[in-house]
Amino acid sequence: MAIKSKFQVSMGDVFPHGAYVVSEVEAVRDFDKSAPGRPVQQLDKESGLPVWSVSVLDADPEARRSDKTVVVKIASTHQPVPPEAIAGMPFRPVEFDGLTVTPYVADNGSRPRVAYSFRASGMRAPAGGSSKPSPRSGSQSDAA
Repeated sequence: MAIKSKFQVSMGDVFPHGAYVVSEVEAVRDFDKSAPGRPVQQLDKESGLPVWSVSVLDADPEARRSDKTVVVKIASTHQPVPPEAIAGMPFRPVEFDGLTVTPYVADNGSRPRVAYSFRASGMRAPAGGSSKPSPRSGSQSDAA
């Protein structure tokens, strides 16, 4: 089948009003390989790099309450460092490089729904020091 399970997306497509780091960056645990007292960090299936996760607030005022905070997983040899905080702001604005989305069916609630898994190759401060991502940043059309 020609349709891939994950899709390359731009920051502007996913977070048009900006995104803000609201947690520490943590190692993602591989529950299949871990044992009591011996945690094992998950490795990315494609790159083999360790996987880290960070919770992000979506600044879209129309986002549903259940979609306001999402987790973005980052494959990286070292623990990614969030951008510096901006004076007077409670959260750190962030942009993700190599952002992909994988749709799936979440059936752990009262009824199944479409959910999304986000992955990135890195994170950084928004371009130009803005608290909002630049439009369509990171899209494939930017490279053309």
